[in-house]
Amino acid sequence: MRGKPGSEHAPARDPMHLLRVATYNIHKGRGLDRRVRIGRITEVLREIDGDIIALQEVLSIEGKKPEDHQALFVARELGFDYRIGETRRLYGGAYGNVTLSRFPFIHTYSYDITQLGREGRGCLRTDLQIASNRVLQVYNLHLGTSYRERGYQARKLFDSGILKPKGGRGLRIILGDFNEWISGPTSRLLKDHFKSAPVRPLFGRSRTYPGLLPLVHLDHIYFDEGMDVVKVMVHRSRKALVASDHLPIIVDFRLQSQ
Repeated sequence: MRGKPGSEHAPARDPMHLLRVATYNIHKGRGLDRRVRIGRITEVLREIDGDIIALQEVLSIEGKKPEDHQALFVARELGFDYRIGETRRLYGGAYGNVTLSRFPFIHTYSYDITQLGREGRGCLRTDLQIASNRVLQVYNLHLGTSYRERGYQARKLFDSGILKPKGGRGLRIILGDFNEWISGPTSRLLKDHFKSAPVRPLFGRSRTYPGLLPLVHLDHIYFDEGMDVVKVMVHRSRKALVASDHLPIIVDFRLQSQ
């Protein structure tokens, strides 16, 4: 399940590791130095050395430079396959969530969870064949900034059956930028139905935003029973501290035998 080794900044992987999953809001490749450098994001992802990576705020424009189509550029550089969950058009390109994977994609579903009058938001579901007899359903989310908006989105995720496993099979991971730094409607609902990956505290608290001096914890990972957390970490390499306004969260999972 591993690809090529990560850089000198790659977190050490537990020998019992089976699956490394990460979530990262890349802020359209714009770093804290205000420069748009998608290549820098790619370098951070190499450091992470993940098997499945959920990205938010990705801008993919059919342009003159390969870097303009951020999803395709990152996927090619890493040797991954990818799927885009477009939430809106921006500068003539697709803007939204992107899931990268070393594993084959079986199905892709893109759900509109936008509340009327608010910015477009979506949930990208990708079903991955992680073993000959195992399917993993990955839900890549970017929720709204308003408390009431997130309440609407949480209800839609459950009431519309978006998070319901297709055919009652497959393990599920729900991850992304939830825009909740305190317990809110989405986190409360998810914790009632899923396990939560506890992020290692930084300076006494778990924080991922803003990157250079993180003050709040907006990014989360939830998952089904049947998966054990081996390690959880916030990736804070020198590049990651400036590449985006968020820091990536990494979780190493060990899948329980069926």
